[in-house]
Amino acid sequence: MKTTLVHTILIGVLAPATTLAATATATSVATNGGSATATANAVGRANANAYAGATNGGVAVADATAWGYGRAAADSNAIALADRGLAVSRSRAVASGSRFGGARAVSDSVAATIGGVAISRSDAIAQGRWGGWAESVSASTATSFYGTAISDSAALSHGRFGGRAVSVSDSLADAYGGRATSRVRSVSGASFGGRATADGIGISVSGAGRHSRANVRAVSRAHHWGRSVTRLSAVEVRP
Repeated sequence: MKTTLVHTILIGVLAPATTLAATATATSVATNGGSATATANAVGRANANAYAGATNGGVAVADATAWGYGRAAADSNAIALADRGLAVSRSRAVASGSRFGGARAVSDSVAATIGGVAISRSDAIAQGRWGGWAESVSASTATSFYGTAISDSAALSHGRFGGRAVSVSDSLADAYGGRATSRVRSVSGASFGGRATADGIGISVSGAGRHSRANVRAVSRAHHWGRSVTRLSAVEVRP
């Protein structure tokens, strides 16, 4: 027997277009046979959550996307848990700020499985203009018992005309049974007196058959009197 619960809530659309708000939540659970899918999308000043869980058969996919505009704040979370294999989770958050306003994009993605594979990906993009600030935070985690765990994370920020851009990206891949890959990208750009900061941390852990890797790229660019700072770390563990 297979039970699936899907719950979706869409709230938002406040009258002036500059004050849009949206919230979306999707939950999907499958038992005794597995397979579950959940998708959530939010546009406005956003928020989106998706959760998917599958047992006794595995597979569980969750996806969440959030787009924020104006004085934007966009949050997106996707979590996928699977018993007996696979579990995919994707998340994306995009925020675009107005003049002198702020834009913050936060994206989290988690995938965990017992039985093998577990893929997780997360993106966060923010843009600030005319003295505004842009901050993007992206975190991705993939863990698998019995092998293969891939985690990908990216954070992109851009500040112009005195704007401030901060990008933070973390990625963790943990696989027991062999192979674990972790990719991190954190890119910040500032122009015309802007300031850019980029931070990136990548961790990859694998055991048994082993094969671990952590790729990290943190880039901070400043043009036309801008300032930039870059910090990054990569850790590979193969016990």
